[in-house]
Amino acid sequence: MNYAPIIKEIGRGAKGARPLDVDQAQAVFGDMLDGKVPELELGAIVMALRIKSESAEELLGFKRAIDARTPQLAVPPGPRCVVLPTYNGARRQANLMPLLALLLAREGIPVLIHGRHDFDNRSSPFALLAALGVHPAADAAAAAAALARGAIACMKLDTLLPGLDRLLALRLRMGVRGSAHTMAKLIDPCRGRSARVVAVTHPEYLQRMHHFLCADGGHAMLLRGTEGEAYANPRRRPEMKVFEDGMARIAWNAEEGGAPPLADLPDCPEVADNAALIEAILDGRRALPAALAAQAETLRALAHG
Repeated sequence: MNYAPIIKEIGRGAKGARPLDVDQAQAVFGDMLDGKVPELELGAIVMALRIKSESAEELLGFKRAIDARTPQLAVPPGPRCVVLPTYNGARRQANLMPLLALLLAREGIPVLIHGRHDFDNRSSPFALLAALGVHPAADAAAAAAALARGAIACMKLDTLLPGLDRLLALRLRMGVRGSAHTMAKLIDPCRGRSARVVAVTHPEYLQRMHHFLCADGGHAMLLRGTEGEAYANPRRRPEMKVFEDGMARIAWNAEEGGAPPLADLPDCPEVADNAALIEAILDGRRALPAALAAQAETLRALAHG
């Protein structure tokens, strides 16, 4: 493929650039995933998309490229598999994403966690998961076997989708995130049998993801994540929106007011303290934060829907 015409269209700046159509976006992102784009052109495409931002058509095309390359895991009969992305880790607050996963799993709901961690200033979610007895699967077959026996399945992105993992690794060289980071949170390894949790960091992406999830179909929850992780902020419940086959509804309205620290929920991003906090909540020695209870309740219904 000649990438110069593509770069010419998307590289005119935030106001002058024109978006790719769905088929173009699928072809270009597919080549990016397959490592076919030379480094110079790849950098130009990544930065052009970063500056202009992705259109709805481009997101759909990117997703088609990802779908064509994502292995599909068999989900046992019964509830849908809740798919939780983890690409940030803990910075100031405790990471309660594993708590959400464990709450759902102990009720018989399959849970698949996928992600990547390359932040030196954040605690690794995979180290936290390991402290709680959840370890990455060696391959898709091992992850499917974990789901079949009722365990939480976990896959690192370099195992699940190596091409996308290589694109995310560019952040360390280029200094900024790109479209690949947006798409990583939309991966669906159980199409038709999943309930994805889509967490965004920046408020403007809520509307963009709303339109995407309506067009993409399937079952999903959309919310503003906590420090980038896919769980409801216990300090102030965010709006949680549910999508079922293209139809959207608000499951929980956002709480108003500030988000001050909670007296009964310590800020403990370090792995050992974070794991101990989660175990204490699961054992009933500490109260389950209301926002997490609301999210788990909603995902439980979505998985059974």
